Amino acid sequence: MPHRDVPLRDHIQNLAAAALLITAFPSLAQAEKALEYSTFSYADLADSASFAPIVAVATVDKAKRLKNELAAGLPEGRARFLVTAKVSALLRGAGGLPARIEYLLDTPLDTNGRPPKLGKRKVVLAGVPVPGKPANIQLVSPRAQIDWTPEVEARVRAIVTEAVAPDAPPRIIGVGNAFHVRGSLPGESETQIFLKTAGNQPVSLNVLRRPGEQPQWAVALGEMIDDAAKAPQRETLLWYRLACFLPPALPSASVADLGTDDAAAANADYRYVVQALGPCDRTP
Repeated sequence: MPHRDVPLRDHIQNLAAAALLITAFPSLAQAEKALEYSTFSYADLADSASFAPIVAVATVDKAKRLKNELAAGLPEGRARFLVTAKVSALLRGAGGLPARIEYLLDTPLDTNGRPPKLGKRKVVLAGVPVPGKPANIQLVSPRAQIDWTPEVEARVRAIVTEAVAPDAPPRIIGVGNAFHVRGSLPGESETQIFLKTAGNQPVSLNVLRRPGEQPQWAVALGEMIDDAAKAPQRETLLWYRLACFLPPALPSASVADLGTDDAAAANADYRYVVQALGPCDRTP
């Protein structure tokens, strides 16, 4: 390769090295398949916007396609670009961003083997900073550049607002112990299932059954269960944290200390919560 391309190669290697930072965002392992530039679900948006420290609106100024060793490791059917973009709005990013940024973008080819036209495209980006390179970011996943529309920006803003709030629901990383207590009347019971969170904040699922009534369930974001605890609405950050990260069934370790009947009741109540949450709407 001519010597004039050597600085570009080094620059791209610096950008690519920042990809190691993506391991800090475990949900993004679920989002490695690239999407076409079309409809994104709430979970697709939250996978990037709720985790990335940088979320911005920008317009692509230049997109240089990279080939040969500059696109090493790129899967078949994808193209790699070095993108320069003008930032028009910073939705998240405590340290700010320069007016112009650069990043690498791997994008799918169309059915005819052609890459998309990126020039002048207005996009929403989610990324991590490249250490020592304030004008460079590393996209957090192949889905982290999204075509801008007013609706997309509004939904991403709502996700970011919830994510940075002091009372933001924590990231769910597992299920802890479950407890089941029978009431004084036949068919009356209460189940409490503690969840494991990234910051060790207390979160629990609570299911109350009374004879002749539909089961009531709620999520408690604290040590105590109070009247404010309720089931989350769809397309909220709490719903996303639960629907997309809870296991489909209660782990056997969660009921190891319960008797057979109580363990069966706790499992049934957990299934009730999972069904009530509905499936995570992440695009496959």
